[in-house]
Amino acid sequence: MAYILNIETATRNCSVSIAFNGKTIAYREIAEEGYSHAERLHVFIEEVVSEALITLTDLSAVAVSQGPGSYTGLRIGVSAAKGLCFSLGISLIAIDTLQVIAQQVSISDGVIIPMLDARRMEVYSAIFSPNFKKKREVRAEIITEDSFVDIKENIFFIGDCSAKCKAVLTQSNHIFLENIIYPSAKEMSALSYEKFINNSIVDVAYFEPYYLKDFLITKSTK
Repeated sequence: MAYILNIETATRNCSVSIAFNGKTIAYREIAEEGYSHAERLHVFIEEVVSEALITLTDLSAVAVSQGPGSYTGLRIGVSAAKGLCFSLGISLIAIDTLQVIAQQVSISDGVIIPMLDARRMEVYSAIFSPNFKKKREVRAEIITEDSFVDIKENIFFIGDCSAKCKAVLTQSNHIFLENIIYPSAKEMSALSYEKFINNSIVDVAYFEPYYLKDFLITKSTK
């Protein structure tokens, strides 16, 4: 028997869920134009714990979306997850952000390519089979008309890059599922429970988010 708190803050979507034995029983999320994770996250945690009729001490583990994604969003989510694990003495589980968003797709054939915005024409992407097995590792890549030309089966694109990528990725097998935009903590429940029962946990003290690209600070021109 395991209650797991799932935290997803890698994108604009600030999302939290409570799962019992791999099934979501309570969740809160909001995707706003401006990042409001610092203000919303702990409120959402309190709300889902209350809705699930448990207390924080009932948690068996905390799962956090590990990236890639927003530097600030990932830092906020991982910091909160670590703080809870330290104070409660429970395990920390890390979940691939792109796998979280891929879980929202239901297809029988073809491949799923989740893409998250990395500015300009660059995206963070990976390739998954219909049963969510990873066929290509996560990478940062610049999207051109030649991207994914070696894939002849149907490609289902998801994520927050549809607007900028649709004009470039125009092959007949390119299908954009524009209603699937952000990863959600709702989709982390089965993934985190599987890792929990397999004792696939990370070191709370040393775990760092998967940024993929170096975080660069640019000087103001003013």
